[in-house]
Amino acid sequence: MGKMQKYLAEALGTFTLVGIGSFAIVSGGLFPAQGAGIVSIALGFGLALLVGLYAFGEISGGHFNPAVSLGLFLDRRLPAEDLIGYWVSQFVGAIAASLVVLIAYDDSTVAATTTQSPDNWAGIVVETMMTALFVAVILQSTKSERTRGTALLAIPLTLLAIHVAAIPISGASVNPARSFGPALVGTEFNDYWIYLIFPTLGAVLGWIAHKIVVEGDTSLRDDFDAARAAASRRGDDTETVRQPPSEPPSET
Repeated sequence: MGKMQKYLAEALGTFTLVGIGSFAIVSGGLFPAQGAGIVSIALGFGLALLVGLYAFGEISGGHFNPAVSLGLFLDRRLPAEDLIGYWVSQFVGAIAASLVVLIAYDDSTVAATTTQSPDNWAGIVVETMMTALFVAVILQSTKSERTRGTALLAIPLTLLAIHVAAIPISGASVNPARSFGPALVGTEFNDYWIYLIFPTLGAVLGWIAHKIVVEGDTSLRDDFDAARAAASRRGDDTETVRQPPSEPPSET
């Protein structure tokens, strides 16, 4: 299976997640999202993930989220050479989805679909914790023989639960690409730093929890060393491509 096929699947899956989720926010009456509005938006994002997984997940693994890709990279299930490609594809998909909202409405509507936190500290705590739980669920449900058959339901339902709990607190991003697309197209970057830094931190914490609690691996040094080595090899490969050899190869 070609890399571009996987990257396109990630872009389209993220497009599906952000697109359906954004229109769920619009249909729910924008802000404030309270009562039934929270439930409808949560259903929008949870079911959007289900749609994306069934449509494209078999091709790329169905990450649709840079934090998820990071967690799977740390767990040695995503090669270093694919990590950047997945990230770029996810951000492109999220931007494309927000452009569709812009075409349908206007930039103020797109801005209203961004993730914002009325209390930055609460938003930091919630985004970190919820992303950690989300990544932990994905790592286990896609690895265990016992739970693998239900992963296609467990993962969207987890995202749905996260949205029900976190929409009023942080906007329930747990996904840097989901936040970046509307922020860029709607030119509304208030609080975006929260949604870039802390879901990333949450992904690392979710992976650590999975390694220690589920796998019983209390020594993570080898895993971090392997991740650094993989990233270094990727950098060396890039330099090899960019830099011509200092001496021409000898002719045979």
